[in-house]
Amino acid sequence: MKVLVTGASGNTGRPLVRLLSEAGATVRAASRRTGFDWSDPATHHAAVDGVERMYLVAPVGVAEPEPLVRPFLERARETGVRRVVLLSSSAVATGDPGLGRVDSAVREIMPEFAVLRPSWFMQNFTGDHPVAEGIRTRGEIVTATGEGRVAFIDAADIAASAAALLLADECGRDEHVITGPEAISYAEAAAIYSEVTGVEVRHTSVGTTDLADRFVAAGYPADFAAALAALDEGIRHGSEDRVTGTVHRLTGRPPKPLRRFLAEQLRR
Repeated sequence: MKVLVTGASGNTGRPLVRLLSEAGATVRAASRRTGFDWSDPATHHAAVDGVERMYLVAPVGVAEPEPLVRPFLERARETGVRRVVLLSSSAVATGDPGLGRVDSAVREIMPEFAVLRPSWFMQNFTGDHPVAEGIRTRGEIVTATGEGRVAFIDAADIAASAAALLLADECGRDEHVITGPEAISYAEAAAIYSEVTGVEVRHTSVGTTDLADRFVAAGYPADFAAALAALDEGIRHGSEDRVTGTVHRLTGRPPKPLRRFLAEQLRR
């Protein structure tokens, strides 16, 4: 089969391309590096031509991506794409602003779909993210989550779940909440980071407005920064304090805990 992977250079896209290729699928990787541009419809036909299944990552940093994604999905359906596995978020319901509207479009247009709703990425502690930047520059994690808990998930486990759904004979029309094996607070995550690396890291809790201002200062658009800060407020009230068995059910193995992820990524 031929599978299109959008966001192919991202945290989930890179390992997904590898997993699909190892399984024998023909993979078409789409990202800015390969000339694909969400805002340029002229690049869309080459991406979907001959493709049967698709991993869909909406354009990053766009508060309302549905107007860009819907026409792309419609063209994909016309050219023969029948199954889409969408990367959404555990904090977003179908029809909500942002990714929730992309979710709705996928359900309306595609005959087969799976909506992945992962919790917060473990890569936020190590990659190009304000949390990781705060750790590197100040030894500090700043959130508006208070003592709220999150079941952080390794992006590689999300990719493995997506691969299972893309390669399966059938995937149904369903959604899958994906979490790591334990729900912990950012203060606990900071302690784990400190223990694993020997670098002292602390957690500082701020208000939602203050956090949004910090995101803007880091270069995020104001509307997107406000949306991100609001997610922290939800965590503070318990929205992400849950653990699911989705990774094990789809892949046959348990998800990676944060301590092991950090040890693999950061220990020297």
